[in-house]
Amino acid sequence: MLIKHRRASDIHENHLTPESVYLNRRALLKGAGLAIGGAALTACDPAGAVDLLSDPNADLYPAARNEVYQIDRPLTAEALSTTYNNFYEFGSHKRIAKAAQKLTIRPWEIAIDGEVEAPFKVGFDDLMRKVRLEERYYRHRCVEAWSMDVPWTGFPLRQLVELAKPLSSAKYLRMETFQRPSEASGQKQIWYPWPYVEGLTIKEATHDLAFMVTGIYGKPLPKQNGAPLRLAVPWKYGFKSIKSIVRFTFTEKEPVSFWQKVEGREYGFWANVNPGVDHRRWSQATEQVLGTQERVPTRLFNGYAEEIGGLYDDVKGTRNIFF
Repeated sequence: MLIKHRRASDIHENHLTPESVYLNRRALLKGAGLAIGGAALTACDPAGAVDLLSDPNADLYPAARNEVYQIDRPLTAEALSTTYNNFYEFGSHKRIAKAAQKLTIRPWEIAIDGEVEAPFKVGFDDLMRKVRLEERYYRHRCVEAWSMDVPWTGFPLRQLVELAKPLSSAKYLRMETFQRPSEASGQKQIWYPWPYVEGLTIKEATHDLAFMVTGIYGKPLPKQNGAPLRLAVPWKYGFKSIKSIVRFTFTEKEPVSFWQKVEGREYGFWANVNPGVDHRRWSQATEQVLGTQERVPTRLFNGYAEEIGGLYDDVKGTRNIFF
């Protein structure tokens, strides 16, 4: 008997919630004209909705969906995933959508430096014309033991690495967010080590799943979700997916992240999802799915274990891979 083994991320059609509202909106934008669709969406979306009429990259949305990257749970409602956000630059609570609108995202310059052939800076809007956008369905798992399921738009991080032309000496990619206390009130809290910093190994950064996010639900990314450019690494806890990035530094030395500096015993460099390695203050064995409030078992690597494959074969110490 022939048995077909599915990857953990493969979709099961009988599990999908009908996406009529979402798909109708995509058809509206594609077929009925951007101006009409954009006006309608801005009027009905929650706080912090993107004004498609003024976004210089609006013509790139909605991007073609990459069917390889799918999920086996319903998508989280847009109104929930765009209003329930961790973004400590604007506060330590989840309801930061309104406060995040103070962030200025035009112009937005991104620095590429460190162990590269030649450091350079590029405007976000210029970068958008150097890459090809696609939509991917990803699971998102927070270290706080809740999860959501999101249709991200963006491009593989590998494309940015290729543009940077790193030297062979580059073993890690350090990422840094903006620092503007005048716009982000949370950055006035001096007990935090601003700016927010995160890092990946070059092997992680060039993995197929590592994704630079520029949009969500077929539209440019709202500020509260990390506009204009954030990271999504779905096999890791959400705090690794740094928001509103302004600098990529290629380095020989392992970066020390924001949360490692705050409490390294609870937030390690790897931060890979593992139900068998608990947070020091709570279990990671289960997670609560936002929207349904269902509590479900946590999957190894957030369900992407097969895709991750041998990524960590050369890392010594099993616990180190996950902590």
